[in-house]
Amino acid sequence: MLLSLLYVPGDRPDRFGKAVDSGADAVILDLEDAVVAARKTYARDAVAEFVGSAHRVPVFVRVNELTGPDVAADLDAVAEAPGLAGLRLPKVESAESLRALAERVAVPLHPLVESAIGVERAYDIASAHPAVASIGLGEADLRSDLGVTAEEGLSWVRGRIVVAARAAGLPPPTMPVYANVADLAGLAESCAFGRRLGFVGRTAIHPRQLPVIVDAFRPSADEVSRARELLDAVAEAQTRDSGTVVLPDGRFADRAMVAAARRTVELADRYAAADPDRFSD
Repeated sequence: MLLSLLYVPGDRPDRFGKAVDSGADAVILDLEDAVVAARKTYARDAVAEFVGSAHRVPVFVRVNELTGPDVAADLDAVAEAPGLAGLRLPKVESAESLRALAERVAVPLHPLVESAIGVERAYDIASAHPAVASIGLGEADLRSDLGVTAEEGLSWVRGRIVVAARAAGLPPPTMPVYANVADLAGLAESCAFGRRLGFVGRTAIHPRQLPVIVDAFRPSADEVSRARELLDAVAEAQTRDSGTVVLPDGRFADRAMVAAARRTVELADRYAAADPDRFSD
């Protein structure tokens, strides 16, 4: 599971290598909104060259929207590149478009919902095809489509995406970008709110946002301890062929709790090497 994903404009190849070395868990090279029409071809060629080889972190490409004039050239350029970890797909509104794309390419697909009709079809999109590896929100366009001017106007939509991902058996969605790169306190507060809603991780548009995002979403020492306690109790119950797991504090453990505990331990193990004191007993 990836906590921090850094967007880089596809027409800035001078930043590609820096992004890989930035500490981000993954990099997203953007051929869509970050690139003006006159530079689409240049960006496409630059991105295709970069994903022509593998890198030490996953590199995704956000192509242009599936119903637009540029996506066919995008796919021809990058879809079979050995260094491509997956495609991020903007403005997805139907399961049919994903199934058609999955017939053409053999990489993980990460659709973004950015319109009212996309929100209404969120579960259909999330469950459209086995190639769909995640679902997320593109909130800038969604705000415009819905006429939303306050944060609370998106609360239901955010919850809808979390539910759709879970119902489709996908990992929890990552939060979209926080546009004010200078407001790190606001970013931290926003991440904390998103975590309470069920999001895990976030995309960034500047390297300075990365440590704030990771710190907001990686588990605390107490969370890790409780997760390991739960998993130990489950393992012990299995040795007794018991389907009932009762924790020392009296809670019953169900499958959803076990899945969350495993995710917590996985994240803790990943980040412990970078900050071992945080997870020490």
